[in-house]
Amino acid sequence: MELIALRTFQAVVEEGGILAASRRLNTVQSNVTGRIRKLEEELGTELFLRKGRGLELAPSGRVLLDYARRMLQLERQTAAAVRQVGSSVGELRIGAMETFAALHLPGGLKAVRAAHPGVELRVYTEPTALLVEKVLDHKLDCAFVAGPVIHPDLAFQPVVVEELVQVHAQGADPVQLPLILFREGCAYRTRALAWQRSIGHAQADVMEFGTLDGILGCVSVGLGWTLMPRRVVEQSKHAPDLIVEAVPPEIGEVPTGLVCLQEGVPLPAMTTLVAALTAQTAAGARATVEA
Repeated sequence: MELIALRTFQAVVEEGGILAASRRLNTVQSNVTGRIRKLEEELGTELFLRKGRGLELAPSGRVLLDYARRMLQLERQTAAAVRQVGSSVGELRIGAMETFAALHLPGGLKAVRAAHPGVELRVYTEPTALLVEKVLDHKLDCAFVAGPVIHPDLAFQPVVVEELVQVHAQGADPVQLPLILFREGCAYRTRALAWQRSIGHAQADVMEFGTLDGILGCVSVGLGWTLMPRRVVEQSKHAPDLIVEAVPPEIGEVPTGLVCLQEGVPLPAMTTLVAALTAQTAAGARATVEA
């Protein structure tokens, strides 16, 4: 029984048909059909009941689906374990929101480099929704996202509580300006739109940018307003031209942390990364209190 056949079977079930499964697997329909037929011949039973143009799982198919998911999960765990042999070699695929990558991640990555010099670090920045999807699809080992994240297959470990603030240019009236935000899937975008609705902004338009500097740069010249972590704004080169205003805690306080698979293999480099970021956050909090 080949793993590619099991992946194909699972895709047909989850996508609801041959055509959708072929698109997901980036292959032609005949390959999907052939793999399913070969699997049925190998097992000596029908896995699907053909109903017109649709497919319905046969009783034997429901049994196979449970085992297929467990076998494919084991395959992914094996691959992760091989990538993380010992604590000094392997690969760690990390996702992060752009703001988290700019503000917090460098210190954590430095600690991983020192403790695991042979581990290859791969870092990808995406909006929260896409990062969560990639962790679920086993395309990332972990990701730092805006929470809380509640999903039966995922574990969420808070690292820092970000304070979002309303940001606009000096002399500008945000009520009359459009929002400037990251693209769809950004957790900050959702909160900004909710805040915009709650205070009745006259301007409901939204402009989208792909970079943090692009957003703050446009805000600084009065093209719009945004919600952004306070520390990101304070450290920006555009800070002298920006006005920062607090928003209610239900909008502004965002628990941010690491998300990974519940049943994932413990990765030493990931443990080091989280510990370093947690210590870094605690040190920053102490410095703020003492100041």
